[in-house]
Amino acid sequence: MSVIEFEPVNRQSTAEMIADRLRAAIVHGTLAPGTQLVEADLAAQFDVSRGPVREAMQRLVSEGLLHSVRHRGIFVIELSLADIVDIYRARTAIEGGALDLILDGRREIAYAALEPSIEQMRACADRGDATGVTDADHAFHQALVASADSPRLVRAARTLLIETRMCLGALQTTYTDLDDQVREHVALREAIAAGPPRDVRELLVGHMRDAVQRLGDQLRDDG
Repeated sequence: MSVIEFEPVNRQSTAEMIADRLRAAIVHGTLAPGTQLVEADLAAQFDVSRGPVREAMQRLVSEGLLHSVRHRGIFVIELSLADIVDIYRARTAIEGGALDLILDGRREIAYAALEPSIEQMRACADRGDATGVTDADHAFHQALVASADSPRLVRAARTLLIETRMCLGALQTTYTDLDDQVREHVALREAIAAGPPRDVRELLVGHMRDAVQRLGDQLRDDG
């Protein structure tokens, strides 16, 4: 039996690293919605050949964070109110599915996993750090989905959470009172620990609906 000898590989490829950096720039608004990405320029900035940049950009196109316009190039997606509604509809389905798995024997795991983000949220709210609260908010929802122990739900949730952050645009948060943002997540965590399943699901759905309402109101005010 012949043995194929493979060359050692880096734990993370150049294309993956570039994709991670571009993704982070999109999340934090450094690459604003509608920004065109030029392959040659990015290759020069990253000091790499154009191949890994092209691969990284295609990964983000497949994730839905970039889109290709024929004869024009590749751009960061722009999100409309309809997109926001659709993002939260999808998030409700994904996080609701995760919640079903959590309520079926993983409550304690989820409760413990959600503690760090709650503590971070409280600390940031106490010092008036709206961006920090939003970061912790997203960490909370990542931990919620991860607690279901479903890799596919985690993958599906990742892009939706990035798009959620993009919905905020230049805003740090849609909450006028950061403590309200903290209280909502504390209530959801406590319900996950011991609340009736129907009540927990209603809290999650209400949380998503409220987010759509606040983002929609802000979008209309800005318009």
